[in-house]
Amino acid sequence: MTLVNGQWTGPILDNHFHLDRAARYLDAAIDFQRAGGTDLVLVHKPDFTNIPIDIDGWKTAYEETVAMAEQVRAELDLRVRVVLGPHPASWVHQSASLGYEVANELHLDAVELAIEFCEENLAVGVGEVGRPHWDAGEEIMARADEVLLEVLGLCKQANVPAQLHLDGNGEATNREIAKICDRVRFPRFGAIHHHAEGNVSKQFTHGLTSSVVVGRESIKDISDSIWKNEGGFLMETDYMDDPRRPGAVLGPKTVPRRTQALATSLIGKGIDAETALCAVHIDLPEALYGEYE
Repeated sequence: MTLVNGQWTGPILDNHFHLDRAARYLDAAIDFQRAGGTDLVLVHKPDFTNIPIDIDGWKTAYEETVAMAEQVRAELDLRVRVVLGPHPASWVHQSASLGYEVANELHLDAVELAIEFCEENLAVGVGEVGRPHWDAGEEIMARADEVLLEVLGLCKQANVPAQLHLDGNGEATNREIAKICDRVRFPRFGAIHHHAEGNVSKQFTHGLTSSVVVGRESIKDISDSIWKNEGGFLMETDYMDDPRRPGAVLGPKTVPRRTQALATSLIGKGIDAETALCAVHIDLPEALYGEYE
């Protein structure tokens, strides 16, 4: 039993969490653990002040993320999966400074390197990759989609999932990304829409896997749409571990707290909360990333 007297007692996974040695680092992971968290998906945090300009620079950056994961596992006994990749904003910045051709090549090389880390069992997916989230103009967005098409093609060949950083245009964005997935026969299920909205109905997600950033209103949105969901969804904070923005996007304790809130909400609607939360925190992560080793 993972649901006892209405309380979730099973694993709790935050699907998108950043750490930075220069910020709260281990203290942030401790906060997550003390609130009831057991599993983190540690996503590579871009350094926009020092974007790598060659593949050796990307390797060094990825190795630092892997090293942080190893330390968190060793010192806190948390289960930590790693996702590595070049942030789309890095590509936008480098397109302006290096030109599209050079920036594209470097971006795809960084994706291929991330896949190598996956093949060595040091990471479980590629991310965050995708589109700029701001209004970057039609030309840049079109070029970003061309690059994303190639990125997902590489992920398809390697059979690894991708965490996607996308613009916030709701159902329209999901529909467009689903079409890009289909063009390279990348399974929509493996396209994980990071920082997604709480509407998890298939009509809204178009089969992408929503990783819902669980602000307060998200619990109602999930509860209202879960009966129309297919394929499952995940929960995340997108915790940035940025000393300039403490607690952004959401604090480390949020997913454990929202998990309990979601259990209560689903029970109130007569929905099988145990099955739903097992899918969120156990079954779907294993289906996407493999069993934790």
